Amino acid sequence: MAGRTGRSLAPWALRAFGSPPQRFFSCGTKGLYKSKDAERSKFFKPLKKVMLPPNSFKGKVVFITGGGTGIGKGLTTVFSSLGATCVIASRKIDVLKAAAEEISSQTGNKVHAIQCDVRDPGMVKNAVSELIKVAGHPDVVINNAAGNFISLSERLSPNAWKTITDIVLNGTAFVTLEIGKELIKAGKGAAFLAITTIYAKSGSAFVVPSASAKAGVEIMSLSLAAEWSRYGMRFNVIQPGPIRTKGAFSRLDPTGEFEQEMIERLPCGRLGTVEEISNLAAFLCSDYASWINGSIIRFDGGEYVFLSGEFNSLMKVTTQQWDMLEQLIRKTTDS
Repeated sequence: MAGRTGRSLAPWALRAFGSPPQRFFSCGTKGLYKSKDAERSKFFKPLKKVMLPPNSFKGKVVFITGGGTGIGKGLTTVFSSLGATCVIASRKIDVLKAAAEEISSQTGNKVHAIQCDVRDPGMVKNAVSELIKVAGHPDVVINNAAGNFISLSERLSPNAWKTITDIVLNGTAFVTLEIGKELIKAGKGAAFLAITTIYAKSGSAFVVPSASAKAGVEIMSLSLAAEWSRYGMRFNVIQPGPIRTKGAFSRLDPTGEFEQEMIERLPCGRLGTVEEISNLAAFLCSDYASWINGSIIRFDGGEYVFLSGEFNSLMKVTTQQWDMLEQLIRKTTDS
């Protein structure tokens, strides 16, 4: 949910109408036009029930980093409800244990909590050993742990850069390589999934460390999809657009001023939900998706294509204004 804004009207449209009224724009935070276009979300209502059949992951072990809060907690809930034995890991063991107990009470399946700072290779190694000890070798590995904040790039310190890249890129690499080596020794395959972002492809101002690190995660996933399939492992990526979670929004939209702007630029007219991305993740890691390998799935309600299109800001032009534009274009003699 980095700070990208919609473009202004094309120059020829400006000439046709003079200075465009404020309601043509979806950018800005003061005096924002409250577009009713978000009503289109009625066509794209989210389903929050679990998609896959019951017990789709019965007898399987799922390891999720950052599994105690936000998207990670939602992922854990869905996999556990489908019969998996889940093992969640992050730095805050008290948060993890609370989440594990809550999810276990809901689903009736055991959720294990393991403290691990993914930035520390030694802690990762110990966490993987404990994972195998308490639950066995994993069938599914989801690299969800992340860190991010908005900042002017000229204000970034070396430590700020290192903090984000250590969690996102190095942490994902440490977990993936450590578990991968253990799986190779055991002769066991697994489905790996990384949660990145749509700006890992495009880049984005004000979140440069995150964009750089997430792009590295995607390339690593594609590379291992080619190399480690011979061991029965497959690697896929989900690029989420804006999904409301308390942790992410508190650092990326601390005042809440930008949420309406985000909604207005989303073709589906709403934010994504944790349940939706959890269903997608469960499908990609299931046997129903055993031929999906090395894929990057954009999951953003159409945000990426809307921001990419040169003339997409003309969505605000009314039918009557299009009639006027058409008449002007027909009169144009320029080639």
